[in-house]
Amino acid sequence: MNAPVSLKVNPDLQTVTQVTHWTDRLFSFRVTRPQSLRFRSGEFVMIGLAGDNGKPILRAYSIASPAWDEELEFYSIKVPDGPLTSRLQHIEVGQPIILRPKPVGTLVHDALKPGKRLWFLATGTGFAPFASLLREPETWEKYDSVVMMHTCREAGELEYGRQLVADLRDDPVIGELIGDKLQYYPTTTREQGPFMGRITDNLTSGKVFADLGLEGPLDPVRDRAMVCGSLAFNKDVAAVLEGFGLEEGSNSAPADYVIEKAFVGDGV
Repeated sequence: MNAPVSLKVNPDLQTVTQVTHWTDRLFSFRVTRPQSLRFRSGEFVMIGLAGDNGKPILRAYSIASPAWDEELEFYSIKVPDGPLTSRLQHIEVGQPIILRPKPVGTLVHDALKPGKRLWFLATGTGFAPFASLLREPETWEKYDSVVMMHTCREAGELEYGRQLVADLRDDPVIGELIGDKLQYYPTTTREQGPFMGRITDNLTSGKVFADLGLEGPLDPVRDRAMVCGSLAFNKDVAAVLEGFGLEEGSNSAPADYVIEKAFVGDGV
């Protein structure tokens, strides 16, 4: 059993306030927020738990809550033999968790040039940074429309995102800002559903434009994009975006699209 870690010994400890298990492979949780923590919606931090040897097991996790939230929310996969998530999936309200309050990341508005239409492209728990950005007022102030494309294998894996999107218009902070700007496009790749197919295929074939009644194809004059998923997904989507003429940007050199490279994958 791990020895309890005193707050005096480890000032990075925060307390779990809520845990929700969405499927047997996915869960979200909320923790207290350090008073000194300031971050931009879309950034990530290092979180973790103490290992058997007392040393922390840390991984990069996107903050799923917006910058104005009084708590921090995270969305995670469960990996039975993962060094961290094999432990993290069993956390309960009131337990401590390690959080290093040094946010970084590329999925921020500052890394994109001004545009008219913003695309959020995610697979699996790659939805997390967009859960933050969808609830960020700046998102709706900067763009005329936002398209949230989220793809999972089965419909149940989309539920976290579905509920969040469904609650957006009733949100006291950004509900009025959203209006009719949001287009939500959840798809599955294995289980039959209303919308099917991979994000790359639905963009290149034009299916997403037809299904949502949007003007297409992607245009670097108008469109901006943020991408978060597995390494393979990121690479494939980048190729598609560049095929439409979009260029990758960064905090130091804003451009047409950005990719989060510190995504938590299947080995966590």
